[in-house]
Amino acid sequence: MPKTTETNDDDDMLIIVDQPPTTTTTHKTDATIIIIITPTTTPISSNAHETLSPDTIIIIINNSNSNNGAPPKTRATAIVRPPYAESGVVPSNPHLLETVYIHTDPDAIDRMRTAARWARRALDVACRAAVPGVTTDDIDTLVHNYLVEEGGAYPSPLNYSGFPKSICASINEVVCHGIPDTRPLQYGDVVSFDVSCFLDGVHGDNCATIIVGDQPDRFDVTTATPAPHDAAHFPESDPDANRKDWRGVPYKTDWGSASEEEEDHFRSARRLVRATRESLYAAIDACRRPDACLSHIGHAIGRVATHYGYQSVEKYRGHGICHEFHCAPFVKHYPNHDRLPLVPGMIFTIEPMLVMGRHHCVEWESDGWTVVTVDNSLAA
Repeated sequence: MPKTTETNDDDDMLIIVDQPPTTTTTHKTDATIIIIITPTTTPISSNAHETLSPDTIIIIINNSNSNNGAPPKTRATAIVRPPYAESGVVPSNPHLLETVYIHTDPDAIDRMRTAARWARRALDVACRAAVPGVTTDDIDTLVHNYLVEEGGAYPSPLNYSGFPKSICASINEVVCHGIPDTRPLQYGDVVSFDVSCFLDGVHGDNCATIIVGDQPDRFDVTTATPAPHDAAHFPESDPDANRKDWRGVPYKTDWGSASEEEEDHFRSARRLVRATRESLYAAIDACRRPDACLSHIGHAIGRVATHYGYQSVEKYRGHGICHEFHCAPFVKHYPNHDRLPLVPGMIFTIEPMLVMGRHHCVEWESDGWTVVTVDNSLAA
């Protein structure tokens, strides 16, 4: 979940410096997840279970128009919760905004990895559920219950400074902090899910962007092979670049009765999502340099954004994370001069947000959270 910062001009990755970044981000859920979308709450036939693995998790999303259609959220009362869970008030500690903590406790780092893995598993659940007709409110409940029931984790965004939901779901021109609602997802929507959890006293945080409906009909996303997590694999000449998304899910090729305008929208959206992901891994590569500095992250992202002809949002930034959801260092995703050497034990997020138009964005006064591009251009 990006941290806002006060400035004049103004798809997450958890990084543990000196540790392989992929150890916290590439883990898929151990169980097979089957998502069934139904207009009613019709139970699954008992015969259907006979052919399923005992590790299979069946999730039923009721997309009826009834106000009572959505399943209830599991109350997160029997798990360890962050201090703001009940009151919505985040404890004030100016020290955390200025001092970069160097983590040396192996147990705390292991707990960070575990929290990050559960956050990633929950992110996969959200992305798989994002199909036309499902609402982000449905997905919010789905992820909430998955984290609480399966992981014993608390969804970090819930009641953080009063945030009303368990995930952020940002659609099309929404840059970040989108509040899940009852609008059904539509074919071609560009959706960024920000999924975080609090487990064993620490937070895990990650984000990803998908294009709704951009896959072959009846394709089983659980069979996909993720794309390489290395900026070196991102040259535009890569033959897979125009065939699969970051999850390894093949892009749609049979357009049927779609208009030329719809096809162009999908191709443009794919390019934006790809550029944002490429900028993330360029930033991770920058952290691996022997002389790595915090400013190298912003410069790496800026180079990728400029190459594609996009701009990087400047108002919202990555942040330190561990026992606190947001703390120093704050990571700018654009060229800057923050000369902070990166040393083993720093833990922070990198959350590039690229837009097709201008980088300027504004927060909706109506809810105090939703951030949109000023020119309504797509964001990823």
